[in-house]
Amino acid sequence: MEIEIYADVVCPWCYIGTRRLTEALESFDGEVSVRYRPFQLDPSPVPEPRPTLAMLAEKFGGPDRARQITEHTASVAAGAGLELRFDRAVTANTFDAHRLVWFAQQRADSAAAQGAGSVEPQAGPAELLEALYRAHFVDGVDVGSRAALAGVAAGVGLDETEVRRFLDSAEGATEVRAALREAHELGVTSVPMFVLAGRYAVAGAQEPETLLAALQEVRRREAGS
Repeated sequence: MEIEIYADVVCPWCYIGTRRLTEALESFDGEVSVRYRPFQLDPSPVPEPRPTLAMLAEKFGGPDRARQITEHTASVAAGAGLELRFDRAVTANTFDAHRLVWFAQQRADSAAAQGAGSVEPQAGPAELLEALYRAHFVDGVDVGSRAALAGVAAGVGLDETEVRRFLDSAEGATEVRAALREAHELGVTSVPMFVLAGRYAVAGAQEPETLLAALQEVRRREAGS
């Protein structure tokens, strides 16, 4: 079964939802492949990174309300074993981060096509995405910075020079823009969104038990179709 995850790397609920899916898959005995699909909560340019708490205060009516929202989200994340440090996070345009995930996916697909053992193993998109979430939500990294993205990629074993060369090129930009348009055309308006077997959508950071039940139900339906 293919699982497509529509997510943004600065979305806390995407971080939580992805971790919960991982937990659900530990109890699922079927074969799955996971593909990461880009979505931008805000595609606007970010000339200079700003503290996320300041941005949320403007959006939700003041610092007190922003603090209430982020404390609740951080509490939910802690229940999933994740740390969220909104006091460190900075705003960023995530287009290049999505290009980087695309880059890792291309490398993983190429390695799979060549066969195990034929190429030196490198971090795949799952490891990279986890590192990007942590960089943004724990370490306060500006994930809109190409230099910072190259550093995150190097931290999971990708070649920093190769990654920097890729990010400074236009490679992957057309593909990521097309994928973002596709998400819009499919009606994805909030994330995370999980699409199972190409036609069953599960919205939101559902509990692992809910995701596991959805996986089992989709497998049952697909087996009978």
